[in-house]
Amino acid sequence: MDGLRAFVSSLRLSPLYVTEPVGGPPQPDFLNAAVAGRTALSPLDLLARMKGLEEAAGRTRTGVGRNRPRPLDLDLLLYGDERLDLPGLVVPHPRLADRRFVLVPLSDLLPDRLVPGLGKSVSELLAAAPPSRVERWPVPPAETLGTGRT
Repeated sequence: MDGLRAFVSSLRLSPLYVTEPVGGPPQPDFLNAAVAGRTALSPLDLLARMKGLEEAAGRTRTGVGRNRPRPLDLDLLLYGDERLDLPGLVVPHPRLADRRFVLVPLSDLLPDRLVPGLGKSVSELLAAAPPSRVERWPVPPAETLGTGRT
């Protein structure tokens, strides 16, 4: 969270969820969460900063295959009411509506938010999302992240 606070204000964090991996090789469960906030950065600059945080956490993008184990994976799901289709960035995230592990934490923060281009709210998308295991993790986010703040 502290890394995001450097360039995102009014930051809010959803509860953490334990989720099963979707696609890719066999691997342990993931922890997923969503954050919402405000930034003065453009979408591409925001994405670049997010990728920098992933690298600082030890993520590498070398090798073959998608959905490999990684220490941190940050996705830009929404950016205001914008719809973008740029090299390396599509907003809203193109698989948002199919990912329960994304929609559950996002609905904790923005249940009534209309997703641009889909004409449905986050909670409506969640109700129609394919089933997958998404369980709330019992440790509060601030304790987990060691920040003492939410």
